[in-house]
Amino acid sequence: MNVIWAIATVVIKELLRRKDFYVLFILTALITLMMGSINLFDDRNIVRYLKEICLLLVWISSLVIAISTTARQIPAEREQRTIFPLLAKPVSRGQLITGKFLGCWLACGIALVVFYLFFGLISASREHEWPVANYFQAVVLHWCALGILIAVTLLGSIVFAAPSSNGTIVFVIAAGIFTIARHLHKVALSMAEPARTIVSAIYFTIPHLELFDVRDLIIHNLPPVPWLIWVTALFYAAAYTALFLLAAWLMFRRRALN
Repeated sequence: MNVIWAIATVVIKELLRRKDFYVLFILTALITLMMGSINLFDDRNIVRYLKEICLLLVWISSLVIAISTTARQIPAEREQRTIFPLLAKPVSRGQLITGKFLGCWLACGIALVVFYLFFGLISASREHEWPVANYFQAVVLHWCALGILIAVTLLGSIVFAAPSSNGTIVFVIAAGIFTIARHLHKVALSMAEPARTIVSAIYFTIPHLELFDVRDLIIHNLPPVPWLIWVTALFYAAAYTALFLLAAWLMFRRRALN
């Protein structure tokens, strides 16, 4: 664990040194402040629309940070040839994969806390209420969804040589899951065999990231998700994350580094 934590700490410091997080946070903060200052006819529905747009910006920013940060981890180590002395020490490839994942995941968690805390303060100043349970459930589920994507991106960084191609493919996959995945089973029912079986298999195999998007809890001030369902979602995310990390480790341990 000391080795894994040391690798994770380097990844977190790398994110803090880079400009990606600061640029995205400043852009999101400026847009949130600008939209938070708008008052159109004292209409609560307008406020909800503004909150929806701001939370969408938070999701997009977090996806950019998670995927771009993770996509360059292994390729950068290869390009700079720092991976050879790293693995020459008592560091296994499994520890390297785990450390990189933990560092990216924790770094994204820090970014999420900053984003949601800022958004929550602006929202509370307008609505004079702050549903802490809703924010807690939304942030943790959001963080778990990013964990799955980080594991997928780590797997992709071993399959694809260039971080740009890996990041683009993961972005496309994530966008497809968020927008289309929930409708695949309905589409399959209207198809003939064997297409119906293939589409249904895809529907039940892919991780349904849209389940972790609970922005409506904050936008419409809905009651929190039942805690048993919420915990079940955490185990669901943990299972897929572990599966993709295992696949990344199995491929990495057989892959030549040169």
